[in-house]
Formats: sequence, C-alpha cells, structure tokens
Amino acid sequence: MNQAVLILIKPDGLKKSLTGNILTRLSETKLEIIAAKIARVPRELAEEHYKHLKDKPFFGEIIKYLQGELHDRKKVMALVYWGKDAIKKCRDLAGATNPEEADPTSIRGSYGRITTSGVYENVIHVSSNEDEAAREIKLWFNPDELIVDLYPQKEIVRKEHKEKNWA
Repeated sequence: MNQAVLILIKPDGLKKSLTGNILTRLSETKLEIIAAKIARVPRELAEEHYKHLKDKPFFGEIIKYLQGELHDRKKVMALVYWGKDAIKKCRDLAGATNPEEADPTSIRGSYGRITTSGVYENVIHVSSNEDEAAREIKLWFNPDELIVDLYPQKEIVRKEHKEKNWA
C-alpha cells in the first residue's frame, strides 16, 4: 500500500552539510519525493509539530532545536516521500530516535549525537505512523506544494485569489 511520510532534515544536519548524504541514504528506499522545500520554522510550527511532547521536561529545548537556535541554522529541509511502505522504510533507515541506541549503519547512528545537556541531535525526523504523517504533512505543506493529491482538499477564494487548502 502506498503511504506518504514527512521527512525533516533538521538544522544540525544542514549545519554539518549532511543533506546529500541523507538524501543518498533515503534513495535506497526507491520511494518518490513528492514535495521538498527549505523552510524557516516559526515557534508556532515547532510547537504544533511536537505538541505530543508538550508535557516533557525537554519540550523547550526540542523547540529551540527544531527552530535552529542551537545550531545557527534557522531552517530545515522538509520532504514528503511516497510509495509502498514508506513509513517503515524511512524509519528503518533513520534508526532509533536516541542516536546512541541507533544501529551504527542508520542515519541517526552515523550522524547523530547527544549533547552534554542531553538533547538528541538526531539530524532527521520521520513520521511515526500514517495519522502522524497526515497531520505533519498538512502542517508543513499546502496542497499545491505536493505533486500527488494525498488528502481531501477544498478551494477557497481570498481577495479574488484562488488557492487550495486542506479540507
């Protein structure tokens, strides 16, 4: 079954110039990239992205991390991969969230680290399941930015300008 998955190459991955290496590794999945962009991460987007971690003691640090405040790279590369078993394939390649527990051949095992303050710098985010993938893709992309119509849409008119928006 075809699935979509959100991939974020986080600010530490960009700062360490790992984008090419990570994309090369992801190409092993034989999935199709259906959306890609470099994006700044406003606080509201970071908080909404990680809202499931809001009650964790490290929430503030993970927000600063995603916003690039810890690496002087205030951007991420956001991608949507699409194809058969996309979530499992990408999560397997990414490895465990904790870089020290990740298989050394995985992306996080190869390039991640834990800072002295305990922040997981794991260079990549991969949606955990189909519901999260849909929620995250809708956060990071507008319908017109995807080359596959993944989810129901509606057209809205604003000041005589027509655009697609999520239904």
